[in-house]
Amino acid sequence: MSSSFQALFVDNTEPFSVGVKPLSLDDLPAGEVVIKVAYSSVNYKDGLASIPNGNIVKSYPFVPGIDLSGVVESSEDERFVKGQPVLVTGYGLGVSHFGGYSEYARVPADWVVPLPDGLSLREAMIYGTAGFTAAMSIQALEDNGASPDQGKVLVTGASGGVGGAALAMLAGRGYQVVAGTGRTSESEYLKRLGAAEVISREEIYDPEAKQRPLDKQLWQG
Repeated sequence: MSSSFQALFVDNTEPFSVGVKPLSLDDLPAGEVVIKVAYSSVNYKDGLASIPNGNIVKSYPFVPGIDLSGVVESSEDERFVKGQPVLVTGYGLGVSHFGGYSEYARVPADWVVPLPDGLSLREAMIYGTAGFTAAMSIQALEDNGASPDQGKVLVTGASGGVGGAALAMLAGRGYQVVAGTGRTSESEYLKRLGAAEVISREEIYDPEAKQRPLDKQLWQG
């Protein structure tokens, strides 16, 4: 690798600034694995990390990006070898540890996941943190007995990243999905993702409604 590379750099030194800046490996935080980054998705936290008073970043200067995919450049851990495709999501990445908006990242080995077979580096970040979160939620539902023949599933916040991914995944698995949203203007978009029905947030959380413990169950999950 070259001695310097580009990264999105956020600094709160007056005035607050966000911009692409050359960095070196010496600027990166500690970790056993250096990754040449191919892709990083865009998440709400990344937006907050890039504005003053976003209350995500605790220490500046900083590189945002809460996930990444790429290939191993070097590794001090025998589990990973140069050229191996990997991904990282969660932990402190892009929150308390320099993230994926950089041509190179250095992270603890325990954060690194080998890229699953059948998934490209680009596809991994199309799903990204939002898709991974949605998939884990669906797995939890099914581990507790949910199945397409058991009734409708409600997805709240369906217009958001996690909600939209969950909606599309559930529909793809054959569920009848009810999309709950505060933006009913997005109904056609939600139906294209697979929603069988779109309802407003107020229909779910109506503070005036009299809800009783033994009311009829509307959704299986």
